[in-house]
Amino acid sequence: MTGIETDRKRPGTELAAGVLDAGLYSSDPHPLFTRLRAEAPVAWNEEHGFWAVSRHADVSAIGFDHQTFCARQGILVEEIGVTYETPPTMMHTDPPAHTRYRRLVQPGFKPTVVRALEPAVRARARALVEAIDAGRVTDVVGALSVPLPLQVISEIMGLPVEDWERFYDWSEAVIPGATDWPEERRNQLQGEMIGFLIELTTKRRRTPENDVLTELAQASIDGDRLSDAELAMFLVQLLVAGNETTRNMISGGLVAFADHPGQFERLVADRTLVADAVEEMLRYTTPVISFMRTATRPAELSGVAIAAGEPVLMLYASANRDEQVFGPTSAVFDVGRRPNPHIAFGNGAHFCLGAALARLEGRVVLEELLDRFASVDRAGVVERSGSSVIAGVKRAELGFG
Repeated sequence: MTGIETDRKRPGTELAAGVLDAGLYSSDPHPLFTRLRAEAPVAWNEEHGFWAVSRHADVSAIGFDHQTFCARQGILVEEIGVTYETPPTMMHTDPPAHTRYRRLVQPGFKPTVVRALEPAVRARARALVEAIDAGRVTDVVGALSVPLPLQVISEIMGLPVEDWERFYDWSEAVIPGATDWPEERRNQLQGEMIGFLIELTTKRRRTPENDVLTELAQASIDGDRLSDAELAMFLVQLLVAGNETTRNMISGGLVAFADHPGQFERLVADRTLVADAVEEMLRYTTPVISFMRTATRPAELSGVAIAAGEPVLMLYASANRDEQVFGPTSAVFDVGRRPNPHIAFGNGAHFCLGAALARLEGRVVLEELLDRFASVDRAGVVERSGSSVIAGVKRAELGFG
């Protein structure tokens, strides 16, 4: 923050003071987000030194303008002031570097490739759904939403699918606030993950297979093969992003159905609403709560001046409940919502690479549940994580009938 003026009046300091509180996210952050949008849509967090941006229009504008708001200086609040020798993930890069990196893995996630995965995804989803008994309390996190995305992304990448539980621990270790594990354990698990992934990719260089690991093992940028640091960057992001967001979209989405009587029954009566329902699950749950950018030059958001070098936190979860975009029912879960211009996948250059895959998994899960059940209700505990980055659902006890 060196060189940035700090004596000008900064709006919303009282409201923004609690925007990272773990207790907020383990309960319900939306009352605070509603106040931020109404009273201080661009609010200054004094403790950490960033702007909290809560309206759809402003969050979208940041996402589309990578020249003014860059990712290379960090995407998480805890990275403010940190300098990396190499980017820890592709998300920490900006065009044109981001564009080059993205092209390496994009072929594995094209809509045509994802569509071809549907039979395998459906078989895995069906097996998990068939293990759920009607009338019995089921923790859908452990029974369905954790294993399915991990098994699917493991298969795509070329990882041993039977080790998905191990990959779950690794993934959780990466997300700030997802667990109460000590930093030492988180660092150890992340080290194990990187070592395992690099070793497996090295083997693919000797013995290629038809998977993303092989594609990355053989890939090059400007004639040079990816370094171990670059490989780690790609592989960690694919494994973590490929399961965390989809998992919490499924968990949070099913809780939303349970909390909004009649919505699941609408799908039972009209299967043509399933695709719309997936979009509403994405909007309503917004699995990625927030990411950060840093202003590269002076800018303005909702009439507030942003100085060069100041971080801005894009509150996607708030933007997706913005009354100016979604109207008076913005806080309501509505499986027939149209239009639904949510930004759960981000936008601009950083639009989520796995969007088509997440939509496929969400649709298949709903279809398999609809084949067996006519209703879903809360049947016990719903426990959320305190992460301000990922809208994690740690446990969700539901009943299907």
